[in-house]
Amino acid sequence: MQTLSLQQAARDELIDESGRLRPVWRRLLGTLLGLGTATLRERTAQLDRALAEEGPASLSPVAGGAWRCDPIPLLLEPQEFAALEAGLGQRASLLSAVLEDAYGAGRLVDGGVLPPALLFAGGRYLFPCRGAPGAGLLFYAADLLRRPDGQWCVVADHTAAPAGLARALLNRRLMARVLPELFRSLDVAPLSPFFERFAASLAALGPAESPLPALLTHGHADPNWFEHMLLSQELGCTLVQPGDLTVRQGKLWLKTLRGLQPVDGLLRMVQGTAIDPLECPGAATRGVPGLLTAMRAGRVWVANGPGVGLAEAPALPAFLPLLCRHLRGETLALPDAETLWLGDADARARVAATPASYAVREDAARALPPASYAPGVGPGETLEPLPVRLRMFLIRDRAGWHALPGGLARVESGPSAGMAKDVWVRLEEPEDIAGSHPPPVPSPAVRRTVGDLPSRTADDFYWFGRYLERLEHAARLSRALLGRLSRASLLPHDLAEMTALSACLVDAGVLSPELASQAGPAVLGELLTGALAREGGAMAAAKRDVQHLADALRDRLSGEMHAMIVQGVRALDASRAALLLRPDPGVRPGLASLGAHVGRVIAFCAGVSGYAAENMVRGGGRLFLDLGRRIERAQGTAAALARLFAGAPGDAALGLALELCDSTITYRTRYRGLPQTGPVLDLVLADEGNPRSLGFQLAAAASLLEGLEAEELARLLNGTLASVREMAARADAGGLWAVRAEAARISDAVTRRYFSLLPVTWTGTQR
Repeated sequence: MQTLSLQQAARDELIDESGRLRPVWRRLLGTLLGLGTATLRERTAQLDRALAEEGPASLSPVAGGAWRCDPIPLLLEPQEFAALEAGLGQRASLLSAVLEDAYGAGRLVDGGVLPPALLFAGGRYLFPCRGAPGAGLLFYAADLLRRPDGQWCVVADHTAAPAGLARALLNRRLMARVLPELFRSLDVAPLSPFFERFAASLAALGPAESPLPALLTHGHADPNWFEHMLLSQELGCTLVQPGDLTVRQGKLWLKTLRGLQPVDGLLRMVQGTAIDPLECPGAATRGVPGLLTAMRAGRVWVANGPGVGLAEAPALPAFLPLLCRHLRGETLALPDAETLWLGDADARARVAATPASYAVREDAARALPPASYAPGVGPGETLEPLPVRLRMFLIRDRAGWHALPGGLARVESGPSAGMAKDVWVRLEEPEDIAGSHPPPVPSPAVRRTVGDLPSRTADDFYWFGRYLERLEHAARLSRALLGRLSRASLLPHDLAEMTALSACLVDAGVLSPELASQAGPAVLGELLTGALAREGGAMAAAKRDVQHLADALRDRLSGEMHAMIVQGVRALDASRAALLLRPDPGVRPGLASLGAHVGRVIAFCAGVSGYAAENMVRGGGRLFLDLGRRIERAQGTAAALARLFAGAPGDAALGLALELCDSTITYRTRYRGLPQTGPVLDLVLADEGNPRSLGFQLAAAASLLEGLEAEELARLLNGTLASVREMAARADAGGLWAVRAEAARISDAVTRRYFSLLPVTWTGTQR
């Protein structure tokens, strides 16, 4: 490993001014040297793999992004951490007092302590919050740099929706798993007591009998979605999006399957200016209409309060020393990086004299000190000095402000810029680890209902099942057509089967109706090849929808199931891309390669279904996932059989029906002969023991609707099932189209009743 050299004008965290190792690092560095370069390189790779598999990179790109963790932590002595905790606690209390005055009496502006332009310029002041009660500032984070003289200074306040806490938690978990030797070499303060105290402080904000609050997020499209999901799990909060909530009669409610359930408080992880579209111009349609009205009425609390983003005003640090003396009669313990308010003429002249020394942002100019250097594994996989910025997190309870004993460090610049480092606080007394004591709550009654599932979550599970079946149905149809296109010679019944299958693929959205209707075998092969290989095809779109909903449901799926979906989707992307990476760009992929790709799609769908069957509780999300699969398969099966019976000769239609319903072997085992109309129709239409039959789908969907207490919808499906049993005596294409239409109407009714929470309506002769 390379040795570290002192950096000019910047403090070295590892080596002191005399060139010796600082005491806090000696034991850790000895353990690292004992591991050796090769082992450290391997552990670094393990950490990268773990983050790729379990971190935000396991989601879609919009919710992922680069996230690496240096295997070497940043170390803090306990006395140093205690001083930082006290200083940041004082700062958080001061900011709370400034916010309370700004949205209340306004004495600071009236008395000339703060210039009005500082508060009201920049769009951070949220006028609808004036005089509104709420939780104020409960959760706070600050960025710090260590100056060359060894003192820490604050360079950024985070009050609106502090990010990074869940990231620090995951980094710690993975570090403990990958590098246990480092933990054994030091007594490191655990993080769990902080999260217990956080959960207790949230619970204390509401009534004693109230459940824990919900965590408000914009969902999986938010870059911090993964962090919101992990934080909600750690705090025991329900994860909700604005569309899950509604304000009725001045109170906030969560839309669930059993109706509206009261919500007493929100841990807000969205911008305050986007919280209520009725009063906040930045909310557009993303917020909860009427939420600020409910806050003003004292019917709901929001932490942090929507208006606390005002404390992030760039020029406010220039006034904090004065405000601390004015409001608290104290000296500000933790200084800021030099900050000048450009509303002052002397400040403007100072910046104009040395413009290269300052970074100008809005109405403030800041001169940041050089970041201190801490040891880390650099791009060359050797021990190198890396410039770091520290982020610390605090929460407030009745006893005051409490800091996470650790935090999140970030490499400031260079090839490793943006890489995170875990932050360790060494314990002086390892046995003295105490957490908070949450208030006792009564044990909840045992429940096995699905009613508490948010309507949006149920909707996502329902469509997850539908898109999964849609993907598999398209793949099975494509496989059947590829099998016939690959035959050496085509007989008349082969051509008839291909015509029927191409019509089925048109119904499934795989082939264009204008081209497929006139295509011969050669052209049909070209069309199918393009449909399967291109990114914009129906199968690729269905795959993206499955991935999209898996990301949206990440907090509801087991880690194993989600990992299986992510890995499967990536394998399918690679398989499809390989179809286009031909040695000769002008040569299309062969039918065998296309068939192998389609086979992988079918295996992926079967794998996801298997995980759902074995890993998900039979109720809640699993129930709606199954319902979506059954309704989608019923519609697809009915349409495909209708096409076959209307467009293919009798023998060809019967054989294809068995093939598409995956029932050929069952038929041969039962009847040991050529396909005959009666037995085939019974097997693919009426046999409720055949999981691929139309009757099975309708019966299963009716049973699931009964479990949802939707007896009327179940009766309608059972009536449709009775008509399908009657079709088992004849191939009735018209009746099958009617079954498909009825399944679509049932789907619309399910959407209105459970997802939109609207009354079920019927048109035509239906009630």
